[in-house]
Amino acid sequence: MPKRVLLAGLFHETHTFLESTMSLNDFHQRLGEEIFETRGDGSPLAGMLKVADESDWTVTPIIDLRATPGGIVEDEVFDHFWHNFESVSTSLLSEDKVDGIFLVLHGAMVTQSLPDVEGELISRIRQLPGAESVPICGILDLHGNISQRTIEQTQGLIAYRNNPHTDACETSERAARLLDQILTTNQQPKSVWAQPPIMWPPTGTGTADDPMRTLEAMARAVEASNDEIAAANVMGGFSFADTPDTGVSFAAVTFGDVEQARQELQQLVDWSIEHRAEGNKVDAPLESFRNQIREDVAADRTPVIVVEPADNIGGGAPGDTTELLQFLLDEQFHNSVCVINDPASVASLAAHHPGQHVELSIGAVESSAFCEPVKLTAEFISTSDGRFELEDPNSHLASMYGIHIDMGTCAVVRSGQVVILLTSKKTPPFDLGQLRSQGIVPEECSVIAVKAAVAHRRGYDPITSTTYTVGTAGPCSSDVTSFPWVRIRENVYPLS
Repeated sequence: MPKRVLLAGLFHETHTFLESTMSLNDFHQRLGEEIFETRGDGSPLAGMLKVADESDWTVTPIIDLRATPGGIVEDEVFDHFWHNFESVSTSLLSEDKVDGIFLVLHGAMVTQSLPDVEGELISRIRQLPGAESVPICGILDLHGNISQRTIEQTQGLIAYRNNPHTDACETSERAARLLDQILTTNQQPKSVWAQPPIMWPPTGTGTADDPMRTLEAMARAVEASNDEIAAANVMGGFSFADTPDTGVSFAAVTFGDVEQARQELQQLVDWSIEHRAEGNKVDAPLESFRNQIREDVAADRTPVIVVEPADNIGGGAPGDTTELLQFLLDEQFHNSVCVINDPASVASLAAHHPGQHVELSIGAVESSAFCEPVKLTAEFISTSDGRFELEDPNSHLASMYGIHIDMGTCAVVRSGQVVILLTSKKTPPFDLGQLRSQGIVPEECSVIAVKAAVAHRRGYDPITSTTYTVGTAGPCSSDVTSFPWVRIRENVYPLS
């Protein structure tokens, strides 16, 4: 008889130091069978559904809510999710009609009342009549701030192994196969958790570099050397969330001895503490790279990518700081490019036609505490609906939305040698299809400003001659000591 599995997703990376909040209107919602529309789209939901189809499960899709990283989530979002989940699952669980539950989670979601959304969700599920022993599996983002209660109340939450997150769909498939193993054998594993007193900025959590590179290798060695350990997870954490659980954590799923699994995690804890300084990567000021960038462009060592973690859209920033844009305007490198999220500027162009010259005040709407708008006269080049398909189906963006991306109405303008792409929905710059969809050929650019930390590398590294990661003013500064911490537990590096 086919196994019945409940499916739901709740996905947000919450930057608690931002002033703005995220309402239900900011979330993309799929209800019930709308979730089946994600089949084949490269998303984590698609990965689960692929395995479900192969395993002949009866999937009951409930709700999926997801949004681009941003400020604290309003309580109504979680309340809405829980109302839908509870209303569908309660009768099925109480009638013993549920064999498993699969959750697509991020791990760093915070609401106005809940600093640990994922832990609260799983606790509530466990309290539903009939759900006490139902296996719960699913996925977590590598950047989750994962609590003990999130892990130890579940049977198989598996985290991405790569940053950029090129393995999101694959990870979901792996977690779904683990659930199928549990349902087929009736053997339930246990999950264990460990956390060192460490937090690293996003710039320190790329898996191509240490410390994450070595930690991931150690985790894979744990899995290879112990057949009973189904998964060993390394979570780099999300350092822009002021919660008691913020920071690096580790977890293991074992069918065997729990204490042995804890000992394996302790090795990861010990190594991370010994090498904690390697992950505290703080960026040098933009000005310190000015001459080097000039030399690279003059020698035609291009494209030059100037990466700006302080306005990292993938970390919750608004994508509208102007320091890097002003740098490009001052330097006038031939065919240089900057993307600014500015719905008002896009709307103002609706009354104009391509080819016209227009007066614009660009950026610094949500980031006015860090910079000022740039006022300029620009040639209006083009406009579009802002929709594009990822060039790379394994792009970091696919872990959020699948392969179909919507930047909102967009406009391209030019000021001198600088091309500016204006978007209406902030869109992380993780795939080259973003620029190509607007007629911009990245390989032909001299300098490209990228508002990211690490996740852009999958798209940009193959075409880049030189990359500079620069420090600017913005809400996602790599200097985590600069934030006004209140909830974080004591004695966390590098805060103490």
